[in-house]
Amino acid sequence: MNFGARETVSTISRIVVIDDHVTFAELLAGALEREEDLQCAGTAHTVEDGVGLCLALRPDLVVIDYRMPDGDGIQGAERILAALPSTRILMLTGDPTPQAMQQAADIGICGFLPKDGALSVLLEVLRNVRSGEFIVGPALISKLMASTMARGAEAPGLTLRELDVLRLMGQGFGVAANARTLGISAHTCRGYVKAILTKLDAHSQLEAVAAANRLGILGAV
Repeated sequence: MNFGARETVSTISRIVVIDDHVTFAELLAGALEREEDLQCAGTAHTVEDGVGLCLALRPDLVVIDYRMPDGDGIQGAERILAALPSTRILMLTGDPTPQAMQQAADIGICGFLPKDGALSVLLEVLRNVRSGEFIVGPALISKLMASTMARGAEAPGLTLRELDVLRLMGQGFGVAANARTLGISAHTCRGYVKAILTKLDAHSQLEAVAAANRLGILGAV
């Protein structure tokens, strides 16, 4: 379903919604149309139709469901990003796995948000997504942490990005090198390091790596 063109404004973000639940897709499209700075360029209900729609419309942003009838949203996102690498993609899901999140981050998806989350949060994320950051909704992080703590791993509650930084720390890299590797600023990287030290009750990066090794965290990442 495509929506009518509106007057071109440089601050308007054009968005494609890909979701097999037709009612959800149409409700989200209608909500986007009520925002002055967001515009629904179109909707699709399969991965194949969604990829084709994105290639035809070249949207700024894509909202895609993780579970689709003809494949998962990560496969669709990977195809979209291969052709349109500057497109920002948000994935919706109710039951993420660490493997799916890592795969999504690796191919360049902006983040995961809960499908049953607040509309205001989704709209705010769509307005503020930036290259180089991977956003995960707090409710999804809670689910993941409950799962990993039940297995006795990642007990300190490190986020996916903090785990990325910790892994690089374990390889002996400093803040500047880690920031370049992850595509973030040194200031942002130092913030992650500070959070890691706090969560691992460490006073230095070396101490944090030693604590992570004792807990088996580095082996898990």
